[in-house]
Parts: sequence; C-alpha cells; structure tokens
Amino acid sequence: QVQLVESGGGLVQAGGSLRLSCAASGRTFSNYALGWFRQAPGKEREFVAAITGGGGFTYYADSVKGRFTISRDNAKNTAYLQMNSLKPEDTAVYYCAAHPSMSTMTSASAPRAINYWGQGTQVTVSS
Repeated sequence: QVQLVESGGGLVQAGGSLRLSCAASGRTFSNYALGWFRQAPGKEREFVAAITGGGGFTYYADSVKGRFTISRDNAKNTAYLQMNSLKPEDTAVYYCAAHPSMSTMTSASAPRAINYWGQGTQVTVSS
C-alpha cells in the first residue's frame, strides 16, 4: 500500500504561482513513478505531469508544458508540482498518483489503471 497526501492548493490570481506537495508513506517511494492529475467540475480526470521513480525523466501534458514543473525528493518521500503563469482554465482538484510503471502513469488508461491516489487539493485561479 502507498498512502498519498496532497497539500498546497488555494486561490490565486491569473499569472500567479502555487506549489503543490504530495507526501507519501508506505512502500519504497523510489520504486514508484509519481504523477499529478486534475479534474474540473463536469470533466474527466486528466493527466498533468509525471516523474520516474529516480526522478531522471519527466513528462508533461501539452497544456502545462513550460509552465509547470514536477520534481521529487526521495529522501523526504515527497513530490512537488510547481505551477507558474496560472490560468483560469487550470482551476481543478489536483490529485497525486503513484504507480510502479511510468508507461502506465502516462498512458491514456492511467485514470482507470492507477490504484494509489491522494485525496486531492483544490486549485482555483481567478481571472
């Protein structure tokens, strides 16, 4: 089992920044790829960013590329999502996810295939 707890969400104006954190406990953190997903009201959960277990490879959705940065500190069992130049369309509940496979994490089936999710943190960007 892997337990994930997100923090850092809030209300920010367009153009602002937020940093989300995902604290993990349970099995060996570095054995898991970590991902961030988001879900806006009335929409499906969508992929945002992912990072491999060792942190050497990252992957982003086109909608956030160049604005968001995913990172992890395996010594602290924590992953981060730095979000800059935020837009109103970034408003959503953001979820942290863990899976042993980076391929699964970045696949179209990820929202159905991933078993380990955090509880989510709300990000609201005002215009």
